Amino acid sequence: MKRFKLLSAVLSACLLSFGLLSGASAQPFPDKTIQYIIPFPAAGESDLVARYQADISAKKFNQPMVVMNRAGAGGALVWSALNTYPADGTTVVGVNIPHTILQPLQEGIQYKTEDINAIYYYHFTPDALMVSADSPYKTYQEFIAAAKKEPGKMSLAGSAQFSANHMAVERLNKLAGVKINYVPFKGTGDLITALIGIHVDGAMGYLPLAIQQKGKVRTLAIATEKRNPALPDVPTFKELGLNWVDGAYRGVAVPKATPLVLQQKMSDYFAKLNADPETKKKLEDSGFVIVDVPLAKMPAFMKEKIPQAMEDAKNAGMIK
Repeated sequence: MKRFKLLSAVLSACLLSFGLLSGASAQPFPDKTIQYIIPFPAAGESDLVARYQADISAKKFNQPMVVMNRAGAGGALVWSALNTYPADGTTVVGVNIPHTILQPLQEGIQYKTEDINAIYYYHFTPDALMVSADSPYKTYQEFIAAAKKEPGKMSLAGSAQFSANHMAVERLNKLAGVKINYVPFKGTGDLITALIGIHVDGAMGYLPLAIQQKGKVRTLAIATEKRNPALPDVPTFKELGLNWVDGAYRGVAVPKATPLVLQQKMSDYFAKLNADPETKKKLEDSGFVIVDVPLAKMPAFMKEKIPQAMEDAKNAGMIK
C-alpha cells in the first residue's frame, strides 16, 4: 500500500511538472511584458527586426514586448551589463556575432565572450559594399581600381569597432589587395547620412540596408551565395573572384542567472516568432537570411563561430 502511494505521488509530481512545462511553452509569461533591449541606435538592422518581432508577438500571440534602444560603445554598454539585469526571464538583450566575440579583444571592454548567455539566433545579414548613388564609382572594379591607385586614402563606414562591418573591410583589404580605412559609427542608422552625403567613399554594411536605401545608394557587391532578387544587377563577391559569403548573426541573450526552464521557454518563443510565415516573408524580402539556432544547439554553434571570428581578427592583424 505504501509502495502504491509512493508511486502515485511520483506519478503526480511528474504529471504536474509536465503540465507546468507544457504551459510554459504555450505562452512564455502571461500578464508580463517582455523587455527587449537593443544595444544600438534606432533604425539599424537589430532594431528593425526587434520591432518586427514585437509586432508579431503582440498581434498573433497576445504577448506584449517592448523594444528599448540603449546604444553605447558599439553594443558593449549593454553587453557589459547583461548579467546585472533581472534574471526572471522577462528581460532579453539583442546580441550579434562576431561583435561579442571580437569586442572583448579591445582594452577597456568590460565583458568577455563567455559572459554572453545567448539563447537563440534568428537571422544572418550578408555583407554589402555600397557607395552613394551620386558616387563616381559605378562598379566594384572602378572602386577597387581607385583604392589601388591611392592606397590608404579611401574610407569605408561601418557599424562599431571589432564588428562584422570592421572585419569585412579588413577582409576586402586582404582579398582585393587594397588598403582602405575603416570609419566606425555607433550603428547602421548613424552612418546612412555620411554614406549618402559622400562624407566617406562608401560603406561596408549589410544587404538589408542596401535594399532599404536602394534609391539613395549604389550597391557594388554582396556576400551571398547567389544574387538577391531585390538587387538583381548586383554581383556577389564570389562572382567577382573573392571567396566571401559572410556577415553578421543576430539573436537574443538573457542573464546567466536566469533559470534554465525560463531560458528554454524564451528560446522556444523566439523560435516560434522566427517561424511565423508573415515574419519570415517580411525579413526575407528585406534581405535577411533566416537561421534557427535554439538553446540546445548553442554550444556547437559557438564552437564553430568563435574560431572563424578569431581567424578573421588574426588575418586583419588585430591579434597575433
